[in-house]
Amino acid sequence: MTVIAKSDAKLGASLWEQALQRVQAHIQRMGAHPARCVMLLPYAQLMGEIQQQWARLMPDGFAPRFETTRNWAQRLAGFVPQGLDFAQDMARDRLTAAALLERAGLGEPCQMLIAPLLEAAGQLAPLAAAIAPDERGAWLEEQRGLLGLAGEGSALRYEAAVARLALEWVAASRHATDVLFTPGVRAAVDAIVVLQGFQGDALAETLCQTWGDAALVLPLWQGAASVGSIALHPAHEAEDEAQRAAARIIAHVQAGRIPVALASTDRALLRRITALLQGAGLTAKDENGWTLATTRAAAQVMTFLRACAWNAGSDALLDWLRAVPAIQAPAQRALEQWLRRNALQAWASVVQWFDAHPERHPGIAASVAQIEALRQPLCAARPLADWLASLRQQLQASGQWALLQQDDAGERVLLELHLNEGLETGLADVAGAARKLSLADFSHWVDQVLEATRFKPDWEQGEPTVVLLPLAQLLARPFAALVLPGCDEKRLQAAPEPPGQWTQAQRQALGLPTRASLEAAQRAAWANALQTPAVDVLWRSSEGGEPLLASPLVLALPQDGPAVPDVRPQRSVAPAPVPRPLPVGARLPVTQLSASSYADLRHCPYRFYALRQLGLQESDELDVEIDKRDFGTWLHEVLQRFHEGLSAAPTQDAAERRARLDAAAAQAREHLGLSGSDFLPYASGWPQLRDGYLQWLQKHEGTGAQFAQAEVKAQQSLALAQGGLQLVGTLDRIDQATGVEGRETALVIDYKTESSKSTEARVKAGTEDTQLAFYAALMPDPGPPLRAAYVNVGERGETKTYEATDVTVLRDALLTGIRHDFDRIAQGAALPALGEGSVCDWCAARGLCRKDFWQ
Repeated sequence: MTVIAKSDAKLGASLWEQALQRVQAHIQRMGAHPARCVMLLPYAQLMGEIQQQWARLMPDGFAPRFETTRNWAQRLAGFVPQGLDFAQDMARDRLTAAALLERAGLGEPCQMLIAPLLEAAGQLAPLAAAIAPDERGAWLEEQRGLLGLAGEGSALRYEAAVARLALEWVAASRHATDVLFTPGVRAAVDAIVVLQGFQGDALAETLCQTWGDAALVLPLWQGAASVGSIALHPAHEAEDEAQRAAARIIAHVQAGRIPVALASTDRALLRRITALLQGAGLTAKDENGWTLATTRAAAQVMTFLRACAWNAGSDALLDWLRAVPAIQAPAQRALEQWLRRNALQAWASVVQWFDAHPERHPGIAASVAQIEALRQPLCAARPLADWLASLRQQLQASGQWALLQQDDAGERVLLELHLNEGLETGLADVAGAARKLSLADFSHWVDQVLEATRFKPDWEQGEPTVVLLPLAQLLARPFAALVLPGCDEKRLQAAPEPPGQWTQAQRQALGLPTRASLEAAQRAAWANALQTPAVDVLWRSSEGGEPLLASPLVLALPQDGPAVPDVRPQRSVAPAPVPRPLPVGARLPVTQLSASSYADLRHCPYRFYALRQLGLQESDELDVEIDKRDFGTWLHEVLQRFHEGLSAAPTQDAAERRARLDAAAAQAREHLGLSGSDFLPYASGWPQLRDGYLQWLQKHEGTGAQFAQAEVKAQQSLALAQGGLQLVGTLDRIDQATGVEGRETALVIDYKTESSKSTEARVKAGTEDTQLAFYAALMPDPGPPLRAAYVNVGERGETKTYEATDVTVLRDALLTGIRHDFDRIAQGAALPALGEGSVCDWCAARGLCRKDFWQ
């Protein structure tokens, strides 16, 4: 960190004294009464400051009216857009834009062009509003000549068409500030003074021409006279930068340097900084607010609409239900537990299931019926006004309406969406409002309206300690300190990219901001910011693993000042490693044991204790992609269907077998609900897998083996020193085979879809691999001689058998080991967490054993 020490000059008394004295002189020269004068400000946040300065410098007499052009127009007359007016209200303008595009013959790519049209119209609207209404026609003709037929017949034809349509739209519209051009306003105001910011205001310039000699233009920015004390803080990454910025703000407040300005160069970074400040008891006032769509109230409306979609997933329903008071919490929990237990991803499948079996879970069935009563009225297409009325009714029925009314952001959501009673009629005159919208179209309209709206919560009375604001709004405001995060080459560019698709020639002719004008404004705002008495400049040196340079504006500052200490408080934290847990499970007897359960005990006793004895389980996800486990489940069912059918109607014809296997695959996919695109990577390899398996089957049957059973539920009792244990499991397949001496044997087969190397390693592991030995223990004894093998069904077309050697020896060793292990557990032996090998990587109990915090 580096400090650049300069003179402690502050913008304040001297600037305002000079500016307001010139204003007073202008008023006196014109012989005007101050109350009949208007001062136009570059931004609304300056109103409070100029009122205080005027009262301080001129405490006696009347004061002019302090306005922005928009506020002035709103005070004079409320603007009610009509018809095709560009209203700068997303709720209206999206509908109007769609209608204009259709009328212009651009109906096919209409949805794609709505956003560019709205962006272009938003950039041109201030220019059109700056032209007096009676002169707008001539202005339009001039701009038409400029745009001409640019782009016709080329790849840019849509961009050109959007630009021309935006121009026609804003020129034909009435604008809220048109009232400022009326003769009555000119007669009622003797003089106006325009306080100019970093960028010119086209409307204010036109008004100055209207008032002639009675108008005075005063630039608030006249160049940097001196700078304050600047501290440079290079940070490593985003979190380091946020912590340093929060620490500097806290230090300024503790030193009495208030108010502190926090420049909003990076919204994501600011959210982290404000969270850190809240932890320290400081609340920041955000002058620009944030997108309404990011509020909880907006999320409640959007989750409701997503839950009403015909293809809504169960997860979408659960997200919505958390904000629905009409369905009680116990009913919601019961429904969620049932959904996760049955793994139904599509809500339509849930409805179908309860329609067919309402008697099985009557409580949950009632909840499903109640949910459907709220969803179904929002399914059919209808005009916008009907959509708004229906949404209002369903929000009231669900209990969400009252919650929205109790929240500031919720009230703004209701207002912007025209959901309050009677407000939907305000959109009745909009072109295209009568067109029927699907639920998807209406949801998109709602989302775009919320995305385009800013929400600023009401601030409590009193002077804020920390203020979030853009760099340009520091102009002429007396902040004691400024913290400037995000000053890297990505977020603070010396020459910002001009918005829109306009060419340089079009920008200059239309009067739109150019790169040069934006660079001048950026550099002026930067120089003005550095005049704050205490300035902290922060940037990160890396992002996403890539190096990041400081902004060119920062690099232009002297870098050789004295180092500034890190003001983040340091504290000593004594190491407190967690010992490995050593629970005892003697009082948690296990009555049933499966192969996977015993594998857990062998891999890690603590895992067995947590998952099998305590019965702790992860909540299954509903909306997940199809993975290797789903593929294995599907393949097991495919082979079961195929072999059971082949056993009932034997055939040796290769083509017939191939057709039957394909039919079994299709039936299993339908039964398991794997018909979506997620299954395509596995389905694409099916021909190779099928042909490889049929070739293996032919060779396997050539050895005398014949299919007997598939998916066999089996259990065997095992006596222990204290009580007994039931061994349970499902055998993938049992074949009748011939042993080496020609004797009839039972061949237990377990399918594997893993790599062939993994399967080969299992067999070579001997007693370390317990699965085949466990399955052998489930076979009846006495019985035919036993054999056991893994059959690796390769996705690349090779199916191979890996048979265990002397499986009966492995079985007897396994049973001895089980008796020994469970007798020791019953005697109070500890079940330590081993924390070894790859088994820990995906263990559900890792958060319980605290492996990452062991000594």
